Amino acid sequence: MKLVAYRKEENENYRTGVLTDSESIADVEELSKQFGEKTLPANPVDFYTHALEYIEELQKILQEARGYESLSLHDVHLGMPLGKAKKVICVGKNYQEHVHEMKSDIPDFPVLFAKFDNAIIGPEDEIYYPSITEKLDYEVELTVVIGKTASKVKKEDAFDYIAGYTLANDTSARDLQKRTPQWLQGKSLDHTTPVGPWVVTKEEMDNPHAVNIRSYVNGEVRQSSNTEHLIFDIPFLVNFISEIMTLEPGDIILTGTPHGVGLAMEPSGLLQAGDRVKLEVEGIGTMENQVKKV
Repeated sequence: MKLVAYRKEENENYRTGVLTDSESIADVEELSKQFGEKTLPANPVDFYTHALEYIEELQKILQEARGYESLSLHDVHLGMPLGKAKKVICVGKNYQEHVHEMKSDIPDFPVLFAKFDNAIIGPEDEIYYPSITEKLDYEVELTVVIGKTASKVKKEDAFDYIAGYTLANDTSARDLQKRTPQWLQGKSLDHTTPVGPWVVTKEEMDNPHAVNIRSYVNGEVRQSSNTEHLIFDIPFLVNFISEIMTLEPGDIILTGTPHGVGLAMEPSGLLQAGDRVKLEVEGIGTMENQVKKV
């Protein structure tokens, strides 16, 4: 399944929807009222609080549902599919060729940093380019959505705690990122990190470690790799992070970006106002956002 957060009007709250085909969505709460044994929450934050339970219930509903109302994707605005960011855990230096292009060393342990909700935007929103930076960059990342409380999870059990996968652009202010040893200031600027366009539930991705991952700027391919090249794979990351902190339903893990970022290009391929950045991960789909100077 592909799960979205959508609204029809700007002043409305986002609601949880499910894609019924490539062009249509159905409202999850309304579906559950018509065909389910329990009413599922409309609010995406509430839905992901019990993600694995509600996803299982929704899968049963869709097997029986007939004649329900659907909406065209063209008539709604999609938001960040989980409604609001809880913990946003990011992994740096997790593709070998990207480590080399950044003239760094392969890490012995995952390099972790955080983002916050102020940075997170939806799949159709503009990426802000604030005057505080002159070096804004793109990073396509396969993103893991946690589905139930995870503490000290064994690697062999990691997928039991995952609800699904989505895309994120770890947009980075390189000049701010590199002026101190800590990266946070370059990674959490307001309104810079699109997530979406939907969450693909885990059963739809047989092997998340064998999917193509790409980014484009104004139609030009910039990054092109495969998740098989992750240095630390998803079970390792879930194990490693959950040993440090408890992961909760609705938390997301950005698993790292492959080579081809703008900073490493000659001449520079850093973003400019008006650029359109498109992300693509096989099995999930695409997301495209325009850069806006603010």
